[in-house]
Amino acid sequence: MRRLSFILLLISGICAAQNPIIHDQFTADPTARVFNGKVYLFASHDIRSEKNPRGLDWFCMEDYHVFSSDNLVDWTDHGVILKQEDVPWGNPAAYSMWAPDCVEKNGKYYFYFPDAPKNSRGGFAVGVAVADKPEGPYVPQEQQVAGVGGIDPCVLQCSNGDAYLIWSGGGLRAAKLKENMLEIEGQSVDLAAGLPAGFKEGPFAFERNGKFYLTYPYQFDGANNSPEALVYAMSDQPLGPYEYKGVIMPESPVGCWTNHHSFVQFNGEWYLFYHHNDYSPDFDKNRSARIDRVTFNPDGTIQQVVPTWRGVGLSRADRFVEVDRYSTAENATLEFVNPDRRFDGWFIRYAGQARSTYDDVDFNGVKAKKMTLRMRSSSGGSLRVKVGDKTIGEITVPGQTGEWTDFTMPVKGKIAGVQDLAFELTGGSVDLDRVIFGGKK
Repeated sequence: MRRLSFILLLISGICAAQNPIIHDQFTADPTARVFNGKVYLFASHDIRSEKNPRGLDWFCMEDYHVFSSDNLVDWTDHGVILKQEDVPWGNPAAYSMWAPDCVEKNGKYYFYFPDAPKNSRGGFAVGVAVADKPEGPYVPQEQQVAGVGGIDPCVLQCSNGDAYLIWSGGGLRAAKLKENMLEIEGQSVDLAAGLPAGFKEGPFAFERNGKFYLTYPYQFDGANNSPEALVYAMSDQPLGPYEYKGVIMPESPVGCWTNHHSFVQFNGEWYLFYHHNDYSPDFDKNRSARIDRVTFNPDGTIQQVVPTWRGVGLSRADRFVEVDRYSTAENATLEFVNPDRRFDGWFIRYAGQARSTYDDVDFNGVKAKKMTLRMRSSSGGSLRVKVGDKTIGEITVPGQTGEWTDFTMPVKGKIAGVQDLAFELTGGSVDLDRVIFGGKK
């Protein structure tokens, strides 16, 4: 996806998104929270470093970023909010700043994160950094949270004002937080008691309509680091007992070992944030955040979420529509535009009886008199473009067009509102990267 508008958006600190939603860095373990009318995304930051004490082939994180969006499409990177060398009690060279969370109480923002303590022999602890704004700056506390040993902290905020810290490591454990949000009350309890046996981590808990949901990655087959599914349990009480209900998202079809997630309600809709190794298919410890919609059944149970390339939100017709993030496709394949620079994204290749669709393109306020498609073909081919069932244009790409070329053609008829696009191969074979209407950025 070589696009001028993408470069301009990066200059302004904004990424326009489909899945994955952040296009210039790895963003694992995404926790989404709504603050001040925006969604804020707190994620781990996967890197590869020879300084990682566990080697190049293991998880490696040294800092945290925070991102925000008011439409789930355009994401602003607010930069680094915490680095491993900033943690007074932490090992500044552990590269173990794994899944975080952040909640607000009384105008303060509490960022919970795991880290390896100084002089530890493989153990983990949970710390808290505090800020006056969700984008920071965050000030880490001098000491870790006493009585908490593990990773993947999550805070369950209840409608009655109570808050509970939940974490993994030796199971799934929880304890009530004191009013100061920095300490726990009493001893922790095991939330996994009564749940199916097997490896569990990465808890995320929330309350909805008086029911409490405990969701977590789970290995149905714990041998050889098999891929994790996302599953859930429900209870009438924040500390359980929880009753197992089933799968939210099945295991990765391409073998990505981990998944980690969060649920958020925004503008009346529920969404699942999760991660996958889209930009790093050959190394599943570099992961990227995704979003898809969540549907609850009348009894409160959760329908399985099907991962999509398209993701959520409206795509403006007068900005580059990355059609490789398709809604549906037949006889079409995806490849990286530049295998050496994978954050450049993908293109879609059409051959045979190929067709793809891309839903929810917003033409409101767009004078769609022409469209420009970035295409190429080694042998020549023709592609028909449709809005709904109406053909708005057909373009022929000459053979030996090996370089990406922008082809512009007039649009037949008028287009208004939110529409679904379809692309149908009518002959030969072609590669398509993107399309834009009206010629505007």
